[in-house]
Amino acid sequence: MTPASKEAPAASSKSASKTAKSPKPVIASLLTEEQIRSAPNADYMSDEQLVFFRERLLQMRAEVLARELEVKERLHQREVFADPADRASAEEEHWLDLRLRERESLLLRKIEDALKRIRDKDYGYCEKTGEPIGIARLLARPTATVCVDIKGQDERAESQYRDR
Repeated sequence: MTPASKEAPAASSKSASKTAKSPKPVIASLLTEEQIRSAPNADYMSDEQLVFFRERLLQMRAEVLARELEVKERLHQREVFADPADRASAEEEHWLDLRLRERESLLLRKIEDALKRIRDKDYGYCEKTGEPIGIARLLARPTATVCVDIKGQDERAESQYRDR
């Protein structure tokens, strides 16, 4: 092998290692909330917007998991109280932690469902009508599955049939 041919493979391996490290520029081009709000309707649920909502949902999931760990730790703490009032307070806190854990579990399931819809490119569209849910609603509630009109109808129907 000549000296020139020895250098060529080294140069190509350097360029190969550079290209292998470059698939992460997505975060650099992550849109801001302001950019998403001001985007034209034609850009609705573009790849960049899906990346934005995916990152927001992943952040929500991390926060929920962190809170869930805190609640688990509190639930596993066993304290003995001599005073009945202290014991009652501890039982009330325990009950509230169980309720919080249940709600967090439901939220976690909704986040996972939203992430699946992003992967399937179904995110941002009403499950009942197929119409866009809307950027403002998704920014307020990234796990939304129906548009505002359908949600309003569902809430009115629920309030009519709720036990009074």
